Amino acid sequence: MLPLLLASSSAYRRELLARLRLPFAWASPDIDEQRLDDEPAIALVRRLAQAKAEALADQYPGHLIIGSDQVAVLGEQVLGKPHTFERACEQLLEASGQQVTFLTGLALLNSSTGRCQVDCVPFTVTMRELDRERVERYVAAEQPLDCAGSFKAEGLGVSLFQSTHGSDATSLIGLPLIRLVDMLSREGMVIP
Repeated sequence: MLPLLLASSSAYRRELLARLRLPFAWASPDIDEQRLDDEPAIALVRRLAQAKAEALADQYPGHLIIGSDQVAVLGEQVLGKPHTFERACEQLLEASGQQVTFLTGLALLNSSTGRCQVDCVPFTVTMRELDRERVERYVAAEQPLDCAGSFKAEGLGVSLFQSTHGSDATSLIGLPLIRLVDMLSREGMVIP
C-alpha cells in the first residue's frame, strides 16, 4: 500500500482526513491559484486540485497524493476567501437569504503510475436572512477570513444556515471524504 500525502496546509482538511484513520503526511504545495480568464468555477477547482497534487509528485514518488480546492458560488459570482473582516461581512450580507453552492475539487494522484482521478463535489447551503449586526458578531467570534464564503460550517457558521443539500457534507468543509474513499479504493487502499 502506497503512503498517503495530503497536498494542503489546511488544518481543516487534515482534521477531516484523520477521520479515515489512515496514516498520512502533509505538505503545502506552492501553486498559482489565480482563476483563468472566463474559467468556469467547476473547471477552476478541478484544475487547482490536480495542480496541488502534481506539484508535490517529484518530491513524493511512490505516494498517493490528495489535492483539494474549494470555491463558493453565489449566482454567477465566485466567492473566494475574504482575508479581511469587512470583506467577510460583505460576502455574508450578499449571501443573506440566498443559496450558495460550494464546489470542492478533489484529485488523487498516484505518483508511481501518474494516474490522477479528478472530480468536483457540489454542496448547496441556503442562508438565513442576515443583518449586519448578526454578521459582524459572527465574523468577530469565528474569524472565518481563510474560508471560502466567509463561514466555518464545522463551527458556529452552521447557525447562519436555513438548510443544506448535497451528497457529502464533508465537502462543505473542504475535503469530500465519501468521494475520496471511492478514489482510494480504486487505488487498492483498504479503509477500515
